[in-house]
Amino acid sequence: MRFRAAVELNGKTATGIEVPAEVVTALGQGRRPPVTATINGFTYRTSVAVLGGRFLMPVSAQVRQDADVAAGDVVDVDLELDEAPRTVTVPDDLAEALALDAAAAAAFGRLSYSHQQRHVLAIQSAKAPETRQRRIAKTVADLKQA
Repeated sequence: MRFRAAVELNGKTATGIEVPAEVVTALGQGRRPPVTATINGFTYRTSVAVLGGRFLMPVSAQVRQDADVAAGDVVDVDLELDEAPRTVTVPDDLAEALALDAAAAAAFGRLSYSHQQRHVLAIQSAKAPETRQRRIAKTVADLKQA
């Protein structure tokens, strides 16, 4: 399904695109459908969310960079229902840390795709090895508290 919409800035850095209600209805998967979105030829996986009575899909900083768009731009969006299983590729060093802590591993396994992905992306974005190790340790510690 194709529609045209503005990339909206919400707060300091959060951006999203409003998805027309008729598009969400046509997808046939309720109010929070998993989708693949294509903007300027760049495709990514996301979900539609409801916020303030509006259907919105996030457009992260990485997606904005890869799609070459910015807040305020009006873009064509191709949206399709994403029926593929959502699995996160866990980096080896995080997998090793989780293997050493059953409680953290179990908590990670219970997380939704998007929450698992958030942890993995935070670790992968570390530039220095020390930062990466600190983020892995923090992730494991946070998971143990969950």
